[in-house]
Amino acid sequence: MSNKTFVIVLLLTGWATVGHGFNPVEGVRVFQEAGSWWIVGQQRQVRIDEANLTMTVKDQAATWSFSSGAAEPLTVLQTIAGPCRLLDATKRIIAPYETGFKKGLRLILDRFVAQGRELDLGIVLSICLEGEEEDLVCEIAALERNAVLQQCVWPNALDPQQADFLVMPYMQGMLLPRAWPDKVTLYDDRCHSRGFYMPWWGHVQGKAAMMAIIETPDDGGCTFDHPAGGPTLIQARWRCSLGRFSYPRRIRFCFFQQADYVTLAKRYRRHVQERGHLVLLREKINRTPHLAKLIGSPVIHTSILYHIQPRSSYYDSVNLQNNHQLVSFAERAAQLRKLSDKGVYRAYLHLDGWGLRGCDNLHPDILPPCPEAGGWEGMRRFAEVCDSLNDVFAVHDQYRDYYLDAASYDPDHTILLSDGTRDFGRTWYGGDQSLLCPSLAPGMVRRNHRSLLEHGVKLRGAYLDVFDVVPPDECYNPHHPVTRSACLAYRAECFNYVRSYGGIISSEEPCDWAIPYLDLVHHGPYALEPNPGKGPAIGIPIPLFNLVYHDAILLPWSTGKGAWGVPQTDSGFLHGLLNAGLPYLSLDPDATEMEQVDAMCRLHQRVGLLEMINHEFLDQCRRRQRTTYRDGTQVTIDLDQNTYSIVPPLP
Repeated sequence: MSNKTFVIVLLLTGWATVGHGFNPVEGVRVFQEAGSWWIVGQQRQVRIDEANLTMTVKDQAATWSFSSGAAEPLTVLQTIAGPCRLLDATKRIIAPYETGFKKGLRLILDRFVAQGRELDLGIVLSICLEGEEEDLVCEIAALERNAVLQQCVWPNALDPQQADFLVMPYMQGMLLPRAWPDKVTLYDDRCHSRGFYMPWWGHVQGKAAMMAIIETPDDGGCTFDHPAGGPTLIQARWRCSLGRFSYPRRIRFCFFQQADYVTLAKRYRRHVQERGHLVLLREKINRTPHLAKLIGSPVIHTSILYHIQPRSSYYDSVNLQNNHQLVSFAERAAQLRKLSDKGVYRAYLHLDGWGLRGCDNLHPDILPPCPEAGGWEGMRRFAEVCDSLNDVFAVHDQYRDYYLDAASYDPDHTILLSDGTRDFGRTWYGGDQSLLCPSLAPGMVRRNHRSLLEHGVKLRGAYLDVFDVVPPDECYNPHHPVTRSACLAYRAECFNYVRSYGGIISSEEPCDWAIPYLDLVHHGPYALEPNPGKGPAIGIPIPLFNLVYHDAILLPWSTGKGAWGVPQTDSGFLHGLLNAGLPYLSLDPDATEMEQVDAMCRLHQRVGLLEMINHEFLDQCRRRQRTTYRDGTQVTIDLDQNTYSIVPPLP
């Protein structure tokens, strides 16, 4: 069926035929009145202004006006790229639309005129109330003929004066008051990134609240603006996929008469659970028994070789000895034995720099293991020591950065960008690099890990760097094209291979597309200004991610004051306790560190497999906080007094 025929079918049908039986939206009425279209349900009503296509949603608790946002929300490519608006469509048909589980309107917009010329493009919108809860579900599809839709910002943003707080899964989570005095920017406005650990946000208005869930997140994201003093403007943004707007994009708005950020997190937990996306740790332990050892265990992150190439941004041209720092496999094994003698009877061991030229060098051609450190035999013995000490040994690995001096390097294997160029950089230790096409990553993982196993290395897990923090890539190479969705599938294939040999799967941060695959991540703390390495908190930190996924993935925490992802005035230990996370442990801990690690491990042993059911602030300064877990355990911290309590007390 051609696009033109498809348009005619849409125009003639108006709405789908609904069969007999239970219809959750049977009571919803759709009608036109006084220049507006109305969708009126049992709980709320939606008004769409025919003149400007803005929406207003009203129920007993609140009114929500979607009336703000981008002035030119569509970016269209037809000979040259240019912006236009939905209102630039000279042909518009609005008609009732019903599927049997949702009911509302379908809007067909065609014959767009922008900058004095007609665009060969059609847009189809649907705006419906769905289900017994009457969520507002909005979809947009493009009828691309001789023009393509490169980007779209729709629906309109909420009027920024109507919300008291924004609830945002910005890393672990952020609560942002409307009049927050500082300018706020996101690290990234794309889903599956540090800016969006989970693809949703929410607004609180008095006791009422609403949330937006991006249901097609792979090419989704937002526009975001919060100037100093506010207010906040946030709006869904949709990007093309390999140059075309090739499938419908969908966003769901949920409304609550009485709610807070905990309510919104729990609604999203139900959303992912209903879609089979919530895979709990207990299930992951069943499929990977070694994972049980991590419950109540510290995490040790150490390295073998740091070698910095002269063209790397890290290269020290003054103190040359800093560019090559080596510890042998045997020396690291001896340090682990000393830790065991101190009472560390079990740990997860994350090893960097074990490859041919050390950390972040020569990927993906990292074998054999570092010859200077002991080579194959040294790595085999190191893994055996870990097994004997009951430590879980996992390697740090990387299959995105593609080094120009790697043995397999070929420019044709790199990601080709939409403009025909390739990405090149030299930030990391290995110097000059490009990006490996995601389609080649699974084969590289299988090759390397099979070799490790065949050489007798007792590999119990792998950390695949950046796969779960860098948003998905696209590759425009016609020999191996990759969409963002396909990129995620290739990354998942890499994770699944690690599981296939019984390995524990880890990556950098907990963007939730990977929850079904990952067992743990490197960290998942709070957003800081200017970056998560160090600084004050951005907005008010809240554990949104853990309210959804605490019992689905393991999150380690650094215990120091102002540690990575910990606000500069705060104790990482206290935040780690509040979130019932795993502690990081150094190779030479003092008595204080051992005491803190022991407390976090004992708490995690009790509640590490349990849902976090509540978080609350206990004072107006938000320095006293409490979390509650499914078994009733409550953890209270005071960040000013540097104290904590756990009820019931730990044994």
